[in-house]
Amino acid sequence: MLGWSIAFLVIALIAAVLGFGGIAGASAGIAQILFFIFLVLFVVSLIARVVRSR
Repeated sequence: MLGWSIAFLVIALIAAVLGFGGIAGASAGIAQILFFIFLVLFVVSLIARVVRSR
C-alpha cells in the first residue's frame, strides 16, 4: 500500500509540473489517503506485536 501512495505522489508531482491541476490534486489526495491508511495499519501492527510478545 505504501508503494501505491508513492506512485500516486509521483503522478501528482509530474502532473503539477506539467500544469494539470485537477489530476495533480486528485492524485495528491489519493496518495494522502493511502498514506494515512498505511500509517494506521502500521501502528495497529506494532501494537499487536507488542501485545503478542507478552
